[in-house]
Amino acid sequence: MFVDLSGKVAIVTGSGQGIGEGIAKVFSKNGALVVIATRSEENGEATVRDIKEQGGEATFLQCDVGIEKYVKSMVHKTNEIYGRIDIGIHNAAVFGQKNIDELSDEILDRTLSVNMKAGVWLTKFCIPYFRTQGMGRILFTSSVTGPKVAMPGTSHYAMSKGGMNAFIRTAALEYARENITVNGVEPGYILTSAMSELANQKELQEMAECIPKGKFGIPDDIAYPMLFLASNEASYITGQTIVVDGGSTLPESQVVMNQFYEKTTK
Repeated sequence: MFVDLSGKVAIVTGSGQGIGEGIAKVFSKNGALVVIATRSEENGEATVRDIKEQGGEATFLQCDVGIEKYVKSMVHKTNEIYGRIDIGIHNAAVFGQKNIDELSDEILDRTLSVNMKAGVWLTKFCIPYFRTQGMGRILFTSSVTGPKVAMPGTSHYAMSKGGMNAFIRTAALEYARENITVNGVEPGYILTSAMSELANQKELQEMAECIPKGKFGIPDDIAYPMLFLASNEASYITGQTIVVDGGSTLPESQVVMNQFYEKTTK
C-alpha cells in the first residue's frame, strides 16, 4: 500500500506501545512527522528512538490524555514544533474488567475520560489548525466491544467505545463542509503486550482458535486501515468505522463454527 504523507504532521495518542506504537511507526514509514503523545516517558522515548533509527521523524510529548488541559497543551505544543497539524489520532485507552455492581465512580470516570472524552478534546483543539490549512483528519481506535459485541465485566469500556462511534458520526457531519473527515477502526483481538498480560499461553491459543482467521491480529493490521483513512484517497469517506477482527464478529454460533472446522480440517 502506497500512501504519501510527506510533510504531514500526525498526533498519535497512546503510542508508546501496542496498537498506537504500530500506527505511529507505519505513519512514519509513509512520510508523516509523528508526535508520540503518551504518559510513559520510557515507552514514548523508545518509540521515538525506533522511528528515528528507521529514518523517520518523531517527537515525544508526555501527556495524560484523560485530563483536558494536558491535551490542549499537547496539541498547541505540536503546532509550535512543526508549524501545522494534519492528522489527530485518538488511540489511548484504559481497559479493565469489573462487573457493573463493582464499578466505582473513579474507574468509570477514568475510563470515560481516557477512552472517550480525550477524543472529543483532541478533535476540539485540532479543528482550528485544520481550518487554517483547509483540511484535516481525525481518526479513532474504537473496538468491536461495545459497538458490535458485548463481554461481561466490560460495560464501562464498551460504553466508552459505543459513545466514541456516536461521536465519530456526529463530528463527521459538523465538519464535512470544511474538508475535515472523522473516521475510526474497530479492532477485534489484536496481540499486544497488554493482551498477553491478560491470559496465559494456553488461554491465548484457545481464544485464537475462536477467531475465523485462526489467529490474533497484530498492530499493523490496524495501522494500515488507519493509514488509508488518513490519505487523500479516502477524502470522500467520513463518519465511518472499519471493522478489523479476522471475522470474529461474524459467527452466529461458536459451537456451530467449531463443528464446521472439525469437519473441514479432517
